[in-house]
Amino acid sequence: MSQKQYVLAHDLGTTGNKATLYNAEGHLVGSAFHGYGTEFAHTGWAEQNPEDWWQAVCDSTRQLLAQTKIAPAAVACITFSGQMMGCVPLDAQARPLRSAIIWADQRAVAQEQWMAERVPPEEVYRITGHRLSASYSLNKILWLKDNQPDIYAAAHKFVHAKDAMVARLTGNFVTDPSDASGMNLYDLQSGDWSARIVEAAELNPAQLPDIHPSTAVVGELLPAVAGEVGLPAGTPVVIGGGDGACAAAGAGVVAQGSAYNYVGSSSWIALATPQPIFDPHQRTFTFAHLVPGMFMPTGTMQAAGASYQWARDQLALPEASAAAGLELSPYELMNLAAQKSVPGANGLIFLPYLMGERSPRWNTRARGSFVGLTIRHTRADMIRAVLEGVTMNLRVILDAFTRQGAQIDAMRVIGGGARGLFWNQLMADIYEMPVQRLAILEEATSMGAALAGGIGVGLYPDFSMSESMNPVVQTVNPNPAAQAQYQKFVPIFEAMYHALVPIYDSLAEVS
Repeated sequence: MSQKQYVLAHDLGTTGNKATLYNAEGHLVGSAFHGYGTEFAHTGWAEQNPEDWWQAVCDSTRQLLAQTKIAPAAVACITFSGQMMGCVPLDAQARPLRSAIIWADQRAVAQEQWMAERVPPEEVYRITGHRLSASYSLNKILWLKDNQPDIYAAAHKFVHAKDAMVARLTGNFVTDPSDASGMNLYDLQSGDWSARIVEAAELNPAQLPDIHPSTAVVGELLPAVAGEVGLPAGTPVVIGGGDGACAAAGAGVVAQGSAYNYVGSSSWIALATPQPIFDPHQRTFTFAHLVPGMFMPTGTMQAAGASYQWARDQLALPEASAAAGLELSPYELMNLAAQKSVPGANGLIFLPYLMGERSPRWNTRARGSFVGLTIRHTRADMIRAVLEGVTMNLRVILDAFTRQGAQIDAMRVIGGGARGLFWNQLMADIYEMPVQRLAILEEATSMGAALAGGIGVGLYPDFSMSESMNPVVQTVNPNPAAQAQYQKFVPIFEAMYHALVPIYDSLAEVS
């Protein structure tokens, strides 16, 4: 039996890189984190230095091997998940020509408008599964072309975060379908770059990376960098995928009928489907999945856990103070307070648009609000209303999928916000389906990358391995009485948002 029994997965996030080791049985052996910063030089700009990513990959690898006492020669492959929708211009030696323009950067508005005149936005959505937006790589590349033409011309390839690291490790300039599908340049149906969009954008297709399946071995660790990384030259490198698609695989959402809800500061719902889902109102978007041939329809809301955090800071000072004395999470005491209220929070509804909204609203002017407040309402009602409002907003995303014929049997939950059983119950009642808690809530992204790596080098059989790596440990079923109550509130929630749109516009004019 081969001694190479470990998969080394790197998750290049926004705040840092997490390196994880998984063994041949798919168990997490250890993890190490190395942080890095983001530069916000101007309003709407967000950049990171790819040299910081490289340092994080090298340092976290050596730290992880040291603390787990795993021999470098026992690593079967290196694989990646990474932040998506960025723009990293590399030279032919895989060195960055400037800082990376990351996913959060919104500067390329003029380029988005220019593209809209050349390809109708509806057509871009139909080809790529995504709205035409300054958020995506295409318009960031065009911004470089317009504003830094020397760098644009010198670029050998434009890639994403993980692809930049793979190029540095192997000398090969490649990406996978999940990351490619976050560029506004990828044709979901053909599985390749869209000739229509590339030509309309006047881009050079030779500057785009080659696309390989997420499980593909795309090269080997070069002798020139092996010493820096701390692994033997020749170690296979598997391309892996974008962080959202890796999280889906780590959550076991790898076949039709399954869906997952990530709950962190922001929140999203994503499915596994055999075909893309195109919403007539473009409320949702579709990535290529980590699983070859599958797709990942997704809807993302801006302030999910962030709304509950705001409630903690502004409404729940007694709970926060008491929790500190008891060494508890303040959210546990907030959940207890919310349970003193009733489903529907005695007629109080919270609209969770504290940071504008992405899917399903796509409205930067949207604002948060409590509607229905009376003299009788308590802090318990307000705390409960915040959780209900976030969950009803996620229900709108869910409805956009089911109206297009998506089949969803149950909702898996991951992320820090998935810990609370009370919130899980609210989800089951409002989504009107079972909610499944997984054994591992906060390592799904690295686990998905490890899955792709292990499959790529033959250590794992296929993506069904996710069921044993991260099994369902508890199922929360809807409460029929609460479910019936929420059925009355969901349409009111929806009507409220639409009624307030003119108010949001008026507020934006004066504030």
